[in-house]
Amino acid sequence: MAKIVVIGGTGLIGSKVVAQLAEQGHEAVAASPNTGVDTISGEGLAEALTAADVVVDVSNSPSFEENAVLRFFTTSTGNLLAAERAAGVGHHVALTIVGTNRPHVIPYFRAKVAQEKLIRESGMPYSLVHATQFFEFLQSIADVSTDGDTVRLPGALIQPIAAEDVATAVARTAAAEPLNADIEIAGPEVFGLDEFIRRGLTFRGDPRTVVRDDDAQYYGAKIDERTLLPVESAQLFQTRLADWLRADPPRSR
Repeated sequence: MAKIVVIGGTGLIGSKVVAQLAEQGHEAVAASPNTGVDTISGEGLAEALTAADVVVDVSNSPSFEENAVLRFFTTSTGNLLAAERAAGVGHHVALTIVGTNRPHVIPYFRAKVAQEKLIRESGMPYSLVHATQFFEFLQSIADVSTDGDTVRLPGALIQPIAAEDVATAVARTAAAEPLNADIEIAGPEVFGLDEFIRRGLTFRGDPRTVVRDDDAQYYGAKIDERTLLPVESAQLFQTRLADWLRADPPRSR
């Protein structure tokens, strides 16, 4: 069994990846500022990577502001790759997003593109896992798109996935040989973005009205109809929106 260090290992995806890898018998180490490992300053990084076979990066920027998010992913990834080379790590796995290889004007996507480029050009054996949007961001998307009691969203298509399924794909990739390539993962259903949010809010008894507005922005940017969809060869997982909603307790705003 391998020693696998999970950067961002105490977060939504990372904690699930750590749990799954541990269940498989691996030595899974959760590394994050909460555990004394900071990939921006480098604090605790060399110690965490000692004798590591694989590093999984599922960390995320604390800010989505254009310059801040770019600095986070380039600085963190650069420091991490350098530490991995020094430690003799044999496989770098990073979680990224579907759509970075298509035309877009989303600052977060540009930051992820920069991260992916650093990894591909590092010389490290790697695997990149591109996921579609998580079901768990349903509330966040609604909130950032709300004006008064109205949620305005485009009808651009989305094929969301459960965080547990994302963790399964990442853990499976980490336990395998490096791909030196990219894979895409998605859920089983395609929705218009407005329909996805409407179904979730309706299920939770949220009184806001969701209106389709194709001029509305998605996290501050205009998107095309298929920007958020995976490629045809994507690995599809089976958790459906209705099943996830039933398992995820309603919450008040």
